[in-house]
This record gives sequence, structure tokens and C-alpha cells, in this order.
Amino acid sequence: MTTVPRVHIHMTVSDLEKSRRFYERFLGVTPVKVKPGYVKFLPEFGPLNLVLADGQPGPGRGSVDHIGLQVDTREEVVRQLQRVQAAGLPVREEFGVDCCHANQDKFWVQDPDGVDWEVYVLNHDLEDESPAVTPSGCGLDLLKPSACCAPSTT
Repeated sequence: MTTVPRVHIHMTVSDLEKSRRFYERFLGVTPVKVKPGYVKFLPEFGPLNLVLADGQPGPGRGSVDHIGLQVDTREEVVRQLQRVQAAGLPVREEFGVDCCHANQDKFWVQDPDGVDWEVYVLNHDLEDESPAVTPSGCGLDLLKPSACCAPSTT
């Protein structure tokens, strides 16, 4: 039997309690471990092991443009979207968008430290690799768009 490995993401956050509340709502689960300065989540959807650590990000530690959780179907995107909306988080929906050389259905949220998260399904790859092909839309208005997914200005 093959198991799918969990991706471990360790994030330093500026306000641990505020981030904990956000991720409880976004992921739809309570932490599996809470220690002073440390919170760990193992959500049911997505092979994710997310750890939040109290502190301030230091210089030279790199940056993340956004983190995506890919699901298998449009129905799963909608199910997660409805759950996140019911939890009261602001979201931006993007269905049928051309982004990052693919057509996708997705939604975006942003955590208290400005980390952008997307939950998406890949509908199909786009064959045209011309730089003239611009995405029809990607990212939250609240977010800084990534280089590959900047909203079209034409």
C-alpha cells in the first residue's frame, strides 16, 4: 500500500493566536498539538502538516508568493469554498480562469501575515505558450499577484 506523503510547512507568524484562529477557520480543524509558541494542524483535505511558530520572520529567510492546495474536482473546490465562507473568512472566487498556463477553478484567502492560499482544481493545461497569452485573472484584490498569475490589464 502506497501512502501519500504530507507536505510539512513551518511558518513563523507575528501573532500566534490570531493565526491559529484564522487557520482553524480556513482548514476547518482544530490543532492536533498546541504548545507555548507552537501550533500544529493536520487538516483532513490535502496532505498537509502545517506548523505555526510565534516570532518575527528574519531577514534573508526567503519568501513565498502563495501556497496552493490542489484538489481533484470542481465539486471539492466548491465544497471547501462553502465551508470557508461559512467560517466567515473573506474569499475571492475564480472559476474558469486561465492562470499559470492552465485553466482552473479556485478560491483565495489570505492569512493574518499576508500569506496567500489558493484551493484549486486544474481543469486543463493551456497549449499556447506565447507571452501574448495573459491570464484572465488570478489572485485576490487584497493580494499582490504573483508573476505568473497577475491579472490582465488589457
